[in-house]
Amino acid sequence: LVLVEAGSKYETKDKNGISHFLEHMCFKGTERRPNQQVIAQELDGLGAEFNAFTGHEYTGYYAKTAAPYLPRVIDLLSDIYTHSIFKEEDIAQEKGAIVGEINMYEDIPMRKVGDLFMKLVYGDQPAGWEIAGPKELVTSFTREDFLAYRKVHYVPSATLVVVSGKFDPVKILAQIKKEFGGIVPAKKKGKVKVKEVQTAPQVALEYKESDQTHLIVGVRAFPLRHRLHYPLALLSGVLGVGMSSRLFQKVRTEMGLGYYVRSSHETFSDHGILSASAGVVNERAVEAVAAIVEQFKRLTTELVTDEELLKAKDMFSGRLLLGLESSDEVGEFYGGQEIQHEPLETPEEVIKKIRAVTPKEIREAAKRVFQNDRLNLALIGPWKDDAGFVKVLKF
Repeated sequence: LVLVEAGSKYETKDKNGISHFLEHMCFKGTERRPNQQVIAQELDGLGAEFNAFTGHEYTGYYAKTAAPYLPRVIDLLSDIYTHSIFKEEDIAQEKGAIVGEINMYEDIPMRKVGDLFMKLVYGDQPAGWEIAGPKELVTSFTREDFLAYRKVHYVPSATLVVVSGKFDPVKILAQIKKEFGGIVPAKKKGKVKVKEVQTAPQVALEYKESDQTHLIVGVRAFPLRHRLHYPLALLSGVLGVGMSSRLFQKVRTEMGLGYYVRSSHETFSDHGILSASAGVVNERAVEAVAAIVEQFKRLTTELVTDEELLKAKDMFSGRLLLGLESSDEVGEFYGGQEIQHEPLETPEEVIKKIRAVTPKEIREAAKRVFQNDRLNLALIGPWKDDAGFVKVLKF
């Protein structure tokens, strides 16, 4: 797994989407592997699982293969990472694929509402921009744009190579130093600090003829390393993770408002989000928002029960350990911490901190984040006005 500190939060407005586009271009060809087919055939020939991803704060390129093929995979990943050639014809061709990907997500309101939510909360700053960027902008990028962006972001100090599985550490480390040693040193360009500005509840509606309303109700939360990080993670578990969670039982089982409802806790280097998302019956969307806000409010006044907290702790710990049974998850677990300059914690250390969380800490976290001037609602469905959403969006 090769990670680099480059994502949408490192972009300027006129280059929004270039991190994602660059990730695509790295698979289009190098001097030694002149086109995408050669790269794909080599990886397929190893029986590898491979792909790449772009986030707000980092980009990743990965391949998972049988242990004997590891040296060949490192050779290939280092080649596409350091020697991609960005041919003009490949850029022109890939613009169509990028536009197609953006259009695909436009047609998936369950996913699109997440972009709408981030735009609502953070507005016109990198944290509020879509990772893929706007179509009219990404289709304007040139070879010079990619080379310039790579020069100031794909640098040694911002590059992390993670290997997990069965291998000889001495031999593999020597190969990594050799293969990645050609990256040209340069001063890393940083990202703009997120501005947190909100004084009242906010609503963003996007009209779409649909049989279901997709919505996210959420609040500004804490960044990584905050002392209430784990209490808020467990709060999210109690609130809306799993079929026994409060939101699932209230919104789906008791009220029958829709099929999916869940909570999410996302943390970044300098900001965070706690949210609940749901797909609900159009006619009862206002009712669903009110029910979700009421569950938020409960957590500020009542202590979670010992039974609920133990279940949330067991679920968090169990899912963490279950996920780490695969080598790629182990790599992402440690790589994700390192690329964000976190002190490396083992699964056992994380679980110990989770086990130590108390009901009072969860209530403290709830009181800190569940406030009127932090509330936000993003919604996609057949709505042309707020239809009462603003009225119920308050504690």
